[in-house]
Amino acid sequence: MTDAVTTAVGSDEETEAEEAGRAIDQRTYGFWIYLMSDTIIFALLLATFVVMSHNTAGGPGGHTLFRLPQTFAKTMLLLASSTTFGFVSAAIAVGQRWRVLAWLSVTFLLGLGFIAMEISELYGMAVAGAGPWRSGFLSAFFTLVGSYGTHVSVGLVWIVLSGCEVALRGLNPFVVSRLCRLGLFWHFLDIVWIGIFSVVYLPGIL
Repeated sequence: MTDAVTTAVGSDEETEAEEAGRAIDQRTYGFWIYLMSDTIIFALLLATFVVMSHNTAGGPGGHTLFRLPQTFAKTMLLLASSTTFGFVSAAIAVGQRWRVLAWLSVTFLLGLGFIAMEISELYGMAVAGAGPWRSGFLSAFFTLVGSYGTHVSVGLVWIVLSGCEVALRGLNPFVVSRLCRLGLFWHFLDIVWIGIFSVVYLPGIL
């Protein structure tokens, strides 16, 4: 009788584990679909910018507005944040919760620094009369960069929520699954920024 109960309990636990695994796989698959749709959105925004890049309406263009040191600093912040999130993944692999929290905090600060610099750049341009209303070029630029900044801001909120979840619940499979999806999102943003830097900033600076 005892053996039968033990077998039944073990079978129930295995079933629950399998169901949990399937749920995690489904969410990961759905998140990949979301990332592909986001890729299409950014591709369209970049294509729109390329089309509008010469429509300055007699106003300032990229050579006048973009500054290499500022752009380089923002790029380094993002690349560094992607590296620190790699350390988050390494800490997850060895089950060290407090290391996960520490590297999440560093990643958050680097991302926050990027957002602060981006807001400063856009605000300075708008105050100088180079806002999105000035020309098609600036309208496309503000839309693209503003959309990207919104995504990074969402990622920062996600990092805070994930950090709270790790602190309260530990590194259980569902928390780890959410952190893995957050990592995909954050690295995806890093790749998108390389595209923005190459298509938007680099031609304007050179």
